[in-house]
Amino acid sequence: MEWYQLKTPAQVDSPALLVYKDRIGENIGLVKNMIDDVQRLRIHVKTHKIAEVAQMMQAAGIQKYKCATIAEAEMLGMVKAKDVLLAYQPVGPKAARLLELVQQYPDTDFACLTDNKTAAEAISSLFAAAGKRLKVYLDLNVGMNRTGIKPEGALDLYRYLYTLPGIQPVGIHAYDGHLHDTDMATRKKRCDEAYGPVPVLQHAIVACGLPEPVIVAGGSPTFPIHAARPVIECSPGTFVFWDWGYGKNLPEQPFQWAALVLSRVVSVIDDQLLCLDLGHKSVAAESPQPRVHFINAPEAQPVSQSEEHLVLKVADTAAYPVGTEFYGVPLHICPTVALYERAYVVEDHVCTGTWKVIARDRMIEH
Repeated sequence: MEWYQLKTPAQVDSPALLVYKDRIGENIGLVKNMIDDVQRLRIHVKTHKIAEVAQMMQAAGIQKYKCATIAEAEMLGMVKAKDVLLAYQPVGPKAARLLELVQQYPDTDFACLTDNKTAAEAISSLFAAAGKRLKVYLDLNVGMNRTGIKPEGALDLYRYLYTLPGIQPVGIHAYDGHLHDTDMATRKKRCDEAYGPVPVLQHAIVACGLPEPVIVAGGSPTFPIHAARPVIECSPGTFVFWDWGYGKNLPEQPFQWAALVLSRVVSVIDDQLLCLDLGHKSVAAESPQPRVHFINAPEAQPVSQSEEHLVLKVADTAAYPVGTEFYGVPLHICPTVALYERAYVVEDHVCTGTWKVIARDRMIEH
């Protein structure tokens, strides 16, 4: 049997998210081997959103994490993760929800990002009133142009953060998610250029008499580049499941697919067209087609997709009668995972249980 096939696929209704436990473990081992010190890993959990996967990482010695939502932060608190950075600036009710997590999960050391005085002052006031002091990282815009302060104003803001009672500046966050060139030499050149202002700011902060800030940099595409820098923390996330997009564009990275979508033929239209039960609601739809690559039908080409249906063109539909299982690698795994309430755990070709995708919700308990 191929590695991905289920011995008894009738156990699992489709569409479904399948996760392969042994491969997840192997990917965790690979990411550890790509860096000199496991303590420099600050793994982003936005890809998996599953408590059991976080626990596999903890068992492997990974203690630092990054997340994008309050629910992801809450999940990490629930498993008693030691160090959690909310890589988002909490505004409005989010700041109050973060304070609730700090109060409820004292075993976890939480932090967040900030990039402007207004938000920092609001966070500071909230935490100071509760008798707390929250660690914060200055979010630096290194070219992503999404969030973060540009380097020229960063030192003044960082120094100002030290005057606020409810927060404690501890580091710099520099996310370069706009860099995903397939050619490694090009990606490295662009990454080094984007990263250039970061150590300059770090040195300027120290020159002001302040403690040296921690640097958290990069994502999956630039992970091998940042891993070669001394000291800084790196934040890959997609590696744990991998996907078709990164598999094509980042050939130097050794990770293997550990999460697939299972779909079935529900209708045969003619001798070349067939329909699967894999609509927009079952695989990330933000990218152009093809949004999924079927590893047991690589010649299949998407023709159209709607909420519950995917029409494919194949050489001969006689090879794919109604009920045929299709195993697909999503182009983008992170938002695909968020479409599913649970993942079916596969070990040795058998579904051994399910894991709740607990942090897909905006709110778990709070």
